[in-house]
Amino acid sequence: MYTTTNEDGILNNYAAEPKMYYAEYPAIWEQRKYVLQSLFATLIVTALVLVGLSVS
Repeated sequence: MYTTTNEDGILNNYAAEPKMYYAEYPAIWEQRKYVLQSLFATLIVTALVLVGLSVS
């Protein structure tokens, strides 16, 4: 932990920062998984909207 002190003697603590890294581009199988997830989510949202419209 990193600590500093100002001129009034007040301590200021800083958390340790994690090491940065760059994200990697998803593999083709991950991209397909994302497409399936988005289709499923779209189906659920569409069904909810249609049920909401039919009830009201």
